[in-house]
Amino acid sequence: MQKFLWGILFTLVVIVIGAFLVVRGGYFNFSADTETSPLEKKIAMSAMDKSTERRAPQTSDPLQPTDDTLIAGARLYRDNCAGCHGDPTHMATQLGDSFNPPAPQFWMDAPDMPENENFYIIKHGVRWTGMPSWNKKLSDAQIWQVVTLLSHLDKLPDSVNQELQKPAPASN
Repeated sequence: MQKFLWGILFTLVVIVIGAFLVVRGGYFNFSADTETSPLEKKIAMSAMDKSTERRAPQTSDPLQPTDDTLIAGARLYRDNCAGCHGDPTHMATQLGDSFNPPAPQFWMDAPDMPENENFYIIKHGVRWTGMPSWNKKLSDAQIWQVVTLLSHLDKLPDSVNQELQKPAPASN
């Protein structure tokens, strides 16, 4: 029995070392324009979901979905997020689709995670996806405004949709 357990341990060590050598040797393709394997998608998404659940603050959105809050969130979203995640006029973006994995297109598939997890992802970003951390550009209050907007995409007042359709100001 002891030889059997040592055999299992040896096999696991060989697999780990082999995987390390494949990745370290450059045999694993990291280019963004190659198809991601189903196994990689499952492992990466599961790991990201669990990491976000573990680290997101256990709090709820402190803002009410008033017109002012939603319009402020719409401005921030339009100016910082719509280029990758789409808007009511451009539901899918070429830039967002060029990422691997593709950036979620929120007007085609609204975020369905809890608000505290959306807050965490916007604030801290997601490594290796193109999603930056916004904590150096946006305050927590501004991030909550965007979260409030994302949580109410299915029932936005006309004034908010009009704000989203205005052109983003030219960046410096």
